[in-house]
Amino acid sequence: MPASHAFEGPTRRSLREVSMKVPQSSLITFALLLIQLSSASGGKILVFPLDGSHWVNMKVLIQELHAQGHEVTVVRASDSWYVSEKSPLYTSVTVPSPGGFEENYFKAFLSRQLEIRLQGKHTSFWSKIWTHIQIEQLVVNQMSQLHKGMSEMIIQMFEDENLMQSFHEAKYDVVLTDPGIGGGAMLARRLKVPLVFNVRWTIQDLEEFVHSSGDHGVIMMTLGTLVEKLPQDVAEEIAAAFAQLPQKVIWRYIGQKPANLGHNTLLVNWLPQNDLLGHPKTRVFVTHGGTNGVQETIYHGVPVVGLPLFFDQADNLSRIKAKGGAVIVDIAELERHMFADALMTALYNSSYRENMQKLSRLHRDQPLKPLDQAVFWIEYVIRHKGARHLQTQSNKMSWFVYNSVDVLAALLAVALLVTFTCISIVRLLWRFVFVGTKVKHE
Repeated sequence: MPASHAFEGPTRRSLREVSMKVPQSSLITFALLLIQLSSASGGKILVFPLDGSHWVNMKVLIQELHAQGHEVTVVRASDSWYVSEKSPLYTSVTVPSPGGFEENYFKAFLSRQLEIRLQGKHTSFWSKIWTHIQIEQLVVNQMSQLHKGMSEMIIQMFEDENLMQSFHEAKYDVVLTDPGIGGGAMLARRLKVPLVFNVRWTIQDLEEFVHSSGDHGVIMMTLGTLVEKLPQDVAEEIAAAFAQLPQKVIWRYIGQKPANLGHNTLLVNWLPQNDLLGHPKTRVFVTHGGTNGVQETIYHGVPVVGLPLFFDQADNLSRIKAKGGAVIVDIAELERHMFADALMTALYNSSYRENMQKLSRLHRDQPLKPLDQAVFWIEYVIRHKGARHLQTQSNKMSWFVYNSVDVLAALLAVALLVTFTCISIVRLLWRFVFVGTKVKHE
């Protein structure tokens, strides 16, 4: 369900705002209003979120569910990076376990990955193969650590009899979780509850900077919240490429200022990504390919120059490239002329903007706003007790049938039978031709 632009949903009026509009003398009207409000019984929703940037979308969805009158409970790890323990939107249940995201650990992982990729720059074919193996091993180790922390959290949660008893007694209508983790699905199965998978205003200085770009427009670059700085030589190459362009550039970068930074480039510690993508003067978005950024740039129809770093980012950007809306650059191979060519391709080849505008129209052409649609389907699952009529048959398949193990086994058996038959025929021919000839000579 698309929830990437959920923040554009309508603002809900509070009870206080409604009551202020009711004349004090209209006691009957006010009483009817109270009856109507009290009759709208909300559901009970248990949320098992994924920490980090995925929490941003989940929190928006929780906010709307809370506004609709639903009672929301969020399960969080004690070391959670993003998910707050106290919030007016939900009641939190903190599990004392390392199941969250540790900020310094993630930043160290990103720095090490960039270091490995840059070491393999302009080397031989076999060196690049070794670099790829090192990166894959680094990613596997990272995912193993995350899986270990999440597993410990789930085990501790399931072994806590009091906690599980409280979950059972709460009688939740649905479990809302992120498909990036398995903890929510396991919790929903344990509780036998239906499962549902699932930025600020423009600063005045930025507004003036954007308008100063004239007809050339602006380029926005950000590599997400985790990548605050790059190796200095990479930053210098990026800055040099930007300096060649007539467009203004807004670059979220906290590292050392590049020596060759052009007068057209503004370095900022933070930028309102969605608002800038929606600005009519934004021409190109330089991004690492995170889920939120990809959804937002599709929504606003802005061409992309991608610098994928890890996880799903390369796949996200490849999908946009396949639709004709993105140019992808390997950050390990990045140099100023290559990067400038990629930028100019996205800027001046009109097909990129046309393709992104087409994707935007397809994305926007929906009967409901994304946030309302997400809330509708969650409430739909609650109303229809899991909506089993919408579940695919794959949910009922055994693991070996789902993964076509039976088909593969049958094909393997046929292949072995054919191989055995061929070997037997060859052996018979060998004996008939050579052994028979030898006997005749003797």
